[in-house]
Amino acid sequence: MKNTIMALGSALLLSGTVTAQKVAFEEFDLDNGMHVILHNDNSAPVVITSVMYHVGAKDEQADRTGFAHFFEHLLFEGTKNIQRGEWFKIVTSNGGTNNANTTDDRTYYFEVFPSNNLELGLWMESERLMHPVINQIGVDTQNEVVKEEKRLRVDNQPYGNLLAEVKKSMFKKHPYRWATIGSMEHLDAAKLEEFQAFNKKFYIPNNAVLVVAGQFDNAQAKDWIKKYFGSIPKGAPITRQTYTEDPITSGIKAEYVDSNIQVPMVVSAYRTPSMKTRDARVLDMISTYLTDGKSSKLYKKIVDEKKMALQVGAFSFSQEDYGMYIIYGMPLGQTATSAILKECDDEIVKLQTELISEKDLTKLKNKFENNYVNSNSSVEGVAENLASYYLLYGDVNLVNTEIDIYRSITREEIRDVAKKYLNPNQRLLLDYVPSKDKQN
Repeated sequence: MKNTIMALGSALLLSGTVTAQKVAFEEFDLDNGMHVILHNDNSAPVVITSVMYHVGAKDEQADRTGFAHFFEHLLFEGTKNIQRGEWFKIVTSNGGTNNANTTDDRTYYFEVFPSNNLELGLWMESERLMHPVINQIGVDTQNEVVKEEKRLRVDNQPYGNLLAEVKKSMFKKHPYRWATIGSMEHLDAAKLEEFQAFNKKFYIPNNAVLVVAGQFDNAQAKDWIKKYFGSIPKGAPITRQTYTEDPITSGIKAEYVDSNIQVPMVVSAYRTPSMKTRDARVLDMISTYLTDGKSSKLYKKIVDEKKMALQVGAFSFSQEDYGMYIIYGMPLGQTATSAILKECDDEIVKLQTELISEKDLTKLKNKFENNYVNSNSSVEGVAENLASYYLLYGDVNLVNTEIDIYRSITREEIRDVAKKYLNPNQRLLLDYVPSKDKQN
């Protein structure tokens, strides 16, 4: 998934405007509907082969959640020509690395090889697409792997269910309402035929984009791409259901008890529009203004000066159909969570009624310039950005032009977007609390 604004926390503030080299690329379609993007970068003798599929948690059934994330694991099990357990051995023995990740909107697989192994990377990804072996032993094995991941990253992780609890309350119709990792009970109940049907429906060339980035010869790459991917049959067209949430007009209240924590957290969350909208970018700026770094408004006020909180944060969780804007705070000492909430609300009211200073706007734009440069500073980052902008935004050239949107955002827009989305009657208030035996 594209990094949320939280990732900006480690960015260095630039003293002036940054310019980045334009990302050059070539794109075309195979006859089977697979989209291909090529990006040459001779700065290092490496090449990335990656495939992003337009399938995520939102494409699952309500009684079969977790399938997309499960396939992130399952499609490493082996293929007709790659024996079970051999995938990672082939990659590492040829000097490469690989990984995959899943969001609510898409699944992404990639290999990084020395540049002389481009053909191997293309062959392996074509094997994953054309000849996956989906059998009971693979399903059973990965079921245990996913359960252990859920125990480690969610069930036994402090605040591990925060995002899942927010989503559950914020969405009533849209599949965003369940966690990406899904339900273990659903995976346990699923039959082998259901996994095979899911693969047949979504892991098809006309639901994917192939990106080759790094040091390679274009003509040779095109020949290999046609050789390994061109003969894969086109899949049946995917019909996606549209889900429209009713506006939140009255505040929602919820509580979640987490036995892994000792300090409560207050969470204020607002439903926001698609990441493709201009308003979503403005909300990115608002979250940076409020809590990115020790000089941000909320951190400086609540944590540094008033010493009311151990931590305070805000981030814009942008997705293809809807997004969420989430503010959270953890009290220090005897401070009430309601007091932290009031301080946050006061700052939002200032945003809604006053223009931020020109100095603060310049600082924000410098931070976004820095983030833009960093996101395209590695060939791996460029590859994922190219795939995401094509598959989720419908415009590959946003890899070069999205920063212009941020550059053009005005102080008036920041005020108006805050007034449009960040109102008490439009939000969820979640009390994320420790179990009674953990409370002081």
